[in-house]
Amino acid sequence: MRRIALILATPLLAVGVLAGCGTTAGSSATPTVKVSGTFGQAPVVSIPAAKAGSNLVVKTVIQGNGPTFTTTDAFVGNYALYVWSGTTHRLAQSSFKTKTPALIAGTLLPGLEKALIGKKMGSRVLAVIPPSQGFGASGNPSAGIKGTDTLVFVVDMVTAFPGNASVSGKTISSGGGSLPTVTAASGQQPTIKMPSGKPPSTLVVKPLIQGTGPTVAKGQTVVVQYVGAIWQTGKVFDASWTRHQPFGFTIGATPSQVIPGWDQGLLGQKVGSRLLLVVPPADGYGKTGNSQAGITGTDNLVFVVDILGAYGG
Repeated sequence: MRRIALILATPLLAVGVLAGCGTTAGSSATPTVKVSGTFGQAPVVSIPAAKAGSNLVVKTVIQGNGPTFTTTDAFVGNYALYVWSGTTHRLAQSSFKTKTPALIAGTLLPGLEKALIGKKMGSRVLAVIPPSQGFGASGNPSAGIKGTDTLVFVVDMVTAFPGNASVSGKTISSGGGSLPTVTAASGQQPTIKMPSGKPPSTLVVKPLIQGTGPTVAKGQTVVVQYVGAIWQTGKVFDASWTRHQPFGFTIGATPSQVIPGWDQGLLGQKVGSRLLLVVPPADGYGKTGNSQAGITGTDNLVFVVDILGAYGG
């Protein structure tokens, strides 16, 4: 699904269209799946040459000691997904191999949600998910997953983010003058007041809070909170805050996962920073705009972005 600021594609973690998501019927035991290896490194997964059972199987392979994952959190993690078909299996996706961690949030597959809720950060979790708690009888044809396939996930849970996560630190600027003025309290969505003058014709990146964390580099998974408004009207058209869920994307990806102003504006900034971005149409949605968000081809966009974390790359 295309979002206003970015596209985050972790399609095999999300629900999609389910034919059913209730508790698995029957009592057929699943042959034992074995997982070994070090947290943070690609796991070694052994799946028997036998048919999977009909039960959801969850095992904490490595016990973490960080915060507990709740239904209101998002977390950055790595995962490997195997598709178990009859007596054979294949690796379908692995963020370990691409070295691009995922922000795991929103509505997950029912079996995956049951497996992860209540687990601690720093844990490696195995989830063997029967079809009824995965993609249902319809499967996921775009990924080559049939309605009879069992899913085997190995997930490393790295860092959790609450829905109201924000950066902390000394405010060094609130904008103002010829730029929008930003006001905010910790853990709350910033408000943006537009000036009376014309917007700048080139991209403006102004730190409001200067972070002290690592520098954001191309290819990393960046986790942010943001609010976006239209300069000409002052209307807020999108905000992660209203969904109570940070966003994650790969910066500098090909094809790009964000508008050009984000790829350019966040690159080289430090984690922990709050940035004011003023984005001209050429670095936003171009001459076509974004009708879904009410953005025309001549609208300048204003974002306040909190850089919560940067991973991998």
